[in-house]
Amino acid sequence: MSRAAARHQRRQEKKKDHGPLLRLVEEEITRAPVRASRAPLKPLTEAQRLYGAAIRASRVTFGIGPAGTGKTWFAAALAAEALLAGEIERIIITRPAQEAADEKMGFLPGELDEKIEPYFRPVRDALEERLGSGQLEYLIKSKTIEVRPLAFLRGATFKRAMIIADEMQNSTVTGMKMLLTRMGEGSTMVVNGDPDQCDLPDPAKSGLLDAIDRLKHVQCVSAIHFGVEDIVRDSVVQEIVEAYMRKRP
Repeated sequence: MSRAAARHQRRQEKKKDHGPLLRLVEEEITRAPVRASRAPLKPLTEAQRLYGAAIRASRVTFGIGPAGTGKTWFAAALAAEALLAGEIERIIITRPAQEAADEKMGFLPGELDEKIEPYFRPVRDALEERLGSGQLEYLIKSKTIEVRPLAFLRGATFKRAMIIADEMQNSTVTGMKMLLTRMGEGSTMVVNGDPDQCDLPDPAKSGLLDAIDRLKHVQCVSAIHFGVEDIVRDSVVQEIVEAYMRKRP
């Protein structure tokens, strides 16, 4: 089979099953269906409480801090609640395509939507817990929940949506400006990142801290900083982060 024929066959298969994001959810449903939780969403730390309050009150919320503090999970759970309450009509998940070290997306198999499938994994558990497996499957089919690489947002306007932008320490200043100007009427945005995990050739040119500094006097913008003490993933993660923060002799 020629390469062109193989590409055509893959496209036809995607039309039938709505692509890899849906397949990811369907695989989880086959193994263990998840019922939607109606329990109130409770923050585990004071930083999470402030973060949740900022997301509810601000148009743009920056979540800054180390891995394992629940920034992505909490934002996704709040987005699911807002969707169920009719406060928004869509959830958009994005992040820059900058890879760490030698982990290049171009060498991963498949086409673009297959390569961005990993973007969905950090938020899948939170969405599935709040929405349930069946509802999540339907929302992906209807494009109510959508994942897009940051570079593919140019020219887009999102109305009545919550945009969750992850790993934004890897955005450039121009990329961050482009992201922040995608917001339309009734939309909110959550921008997460850890400056200590920047993979840009020159971390000083990261758009994350630049944006926080530029927008610090804008009323509808909030910035919540998480510390090592806010790590909830596992105690060993906290110890690892602390070890990397210490200066070596």
